[in-house]
Amino acid sequence: MRIHDAGAGGDGSISDTYDYEELPQHQDRKDLDAGALFVLKSKGSWLHCGYHLTTSIVAPSLLSLPYAFTFLGWTAGVICLTVGALVSFYSYNLISLVLEHHAQIGYRHLRFRDMANDILGRTWGRYYVGPIQLVVCYGAVVGNTLLGGECLKAIYLLSVPDGSMKLYEFVMIFGSMMLILAQFPSFHSLRYINLASLVLCLAYSACAATGSIYIGNSSNGAEKDYSLVGDTESRVFGMFNAIAIIATSFGNGIIPEIQATLAPPVKGKMFKGLCLCYAIVLVTFFSVAISGYWAFGNQADALILSNFVVDGRALMPKWFVFMTNMFTILQLSAVAVVYCQPTNEALERAFADPMSGELSLRNIVPRVISRSLVVIAAITLAAMLPFFGDINSFVGAFGFIPLDFILPAVFFNLTFKPSKRSPIFWVNITIAVIFSILGVIASIAAVRQIALDAETYKLFADV
Repeated sequence: MRIHDAGAGGDGSISDTYDYEELPQHQDRKDLDAGALFVLKSKGSWLHCGYHLTTSIVAPSLLSLPYAFTFLGWTAGVICLTVGALVSFYSYNLISLVLEHHAQIGYRHLRFRDMANDILGRTWGRYYVGPIQLVVCYGAVVGNTLLGGECLKAIYLLSVPDGSMKLYEFVMIFGSMMLILAQFPSFHSLRYINLASLVLCLAYSACAATGSIYIGNSSNGAEKDYSLVGDTESRVFGMFNAIAIIATSFGNGIIPEIQATLAPPVKGKMFKGLCLCYAIVLVTFFSVAISGYWAFGNQADALILSNFVVDGRALMPKWFVFMTNMFTILQLSAVAVVYCQPTNEALERAFADPMSGELSLRNIVPRVISRSLVVIAAITLAAMLPFFGDINSFVGAFGFIPLDFILPAVFFNLTFKPSKRSPIFWVNITIAVIFSILGVIASIAAVRQIALDAETYKLFADV
């Protein structure tokens, strides 16, 4: 299959044409894009695509959904969660259809910025979409690293209540696992890790729901109160903060890179992968959100697992809390590595030699060094900034919402140019406008939360 690789020339233009099957004999090897050839190699099936999608969407951030419900209540919470599922599934299908269309006419886009370059113009791809995607994805790496350290610390404190180890030490322990996983050369090479991740997300979601129901039915649970707390201003900003939490829980930001892993022909495969992913979404998101909010009401913590332990005392068997946290930790490592892929692709493009083999010494050495430095930087940021969740909320509102809810609708309308009398044109316009407004308000709410929490910020704090 011959592919016109958008951005292969290094300037974002649609320039180089190459054939994956004829690659070893290609006379213009020196012009090929190492990031596309090595990190985004197209060998996967729709099942593999489903594994990647599930790992990137069904992540431990879903354990914050009961907390989002505390700002919305039952009715608004269930409605927002349902709308988020429907709109994100629809948006991801839109972007997949655009990618399939360009592949069929000979221009298969392998990266988000390639799509923006071709559809919106080089300025949008180079100065907005590309940078925003890298910041959002790297922010997800840092955030998952921090959360992994927090889960390790929770296990430690249950075992050693008076232990003296600090949070940053657990972040470093979790990061050491990341250093190993980050060396997998391509996105496709993560397929079996992401299959394990799929199983793990089902496991910890089942544990979270079971634990919530157990505590909710026991005398140890707090009295259930579903009223909205705070003054009018706090409630309004809390509502938009909750919407941002739900939107970013469905966030992905790397749909083109995941679709790039599919072996040609790609038509129809992404839809199958999305159906697999969203079957898992329905089971996990709704079970955790509803059971967690039912059990703890407006006392639900930002991470529902925190409600399983009160003042160092587990409200259920300790082994169950250990097991749930371990499932979460293991999946966090897979999620973090998946969100490393846009950075890995950029590094490969900059330092790898497409004329040498993927596993040649010439490419392995810079790959190991560059990826290790990137992971070490993420570990350092997570250890230094234990309040990174507040910052990541802003990054998510400013990045995930445009990438996953606004741009797909814009890309589809600009690519297929549906009639202004057609329902799909106005559905897409409505989604783009509503989520643009939500993105702005959610960003303001995130900045407000950062300002409110600023007094508690301290580098390397043990929280």
